[in-house]
Amino acid sequence: MRVLPRIKSDGGGTITFFLALGAGRQMCRLATTFLTQKQAFSYLHKNRTELERIARARLASGELEDGIVMLSML
Repeated sequence: MRVLPRIKSDGGGTITFFLALGAGRQMCRLATTFLTQKQAFSYLHKNRTELERIARARLASGELEDGIVMLSML
């Protein structure tokens, strides 16, 4: 999984990561309410298994926005 941070102007941020799907990759974006990247990364790593499961389910059902799986905090 590759992870890229993005900070939003409202203080929250998004973390972009890629799911490995065989030889392919799917971009996923997790919206968070954390003020620091460190907090957001910690949250992502703690909940990675569940977030990946949700992302795979949304991908399978076609729930994409501009080709990206959008996720929010659990």
